[in-house]
Amino acid sequence: MSPDVVIFVCTTCKREGDAADAPRAGAALAEAATALSGTFRVQPVKCLSSCKRGPTAAIVRPGGWSYVFGQLDIEAAPEALQQGAALLGGSADGLMPWQGRPELLKRNMIARIPPFDFSPAESTP
Repeated sequence: MSPDVVIFVCTTCKREGDAADAPRAGAALAEAATALSGTFRVQPVKCLSSCKRGPTAAIVRPGGWSYVFGQLDIEAAPEALQQGAALLGGSADGLMPWQGRPELLKRNMIARIPPFDFSPAESTP
């Protein structure tokens, strides 16, 4: 497992239908994810630019692919994000395996971003 895996949580995200002055669902998600005693660092960020799909989080690992997830449930997402981070951190090829991935992360993936040093020869379908 890589200790370098970070879970970024957008604190400015709202849920669809939230009033403009409602507390930010993203901030609540960041707080819940930070409070969960997990192996991976949770880093709140001000915006992941996925406003129509909030709350949003990303799981990032140096040398690995980055994953962005949206429309996350505040109660279920913290544990699912920790499980996804464990899968990504334990991956030999830098990809988060589909097998074993929490259902929330299967259904709510927005993007998979290649690592900075990506080579087309390493591309997977």
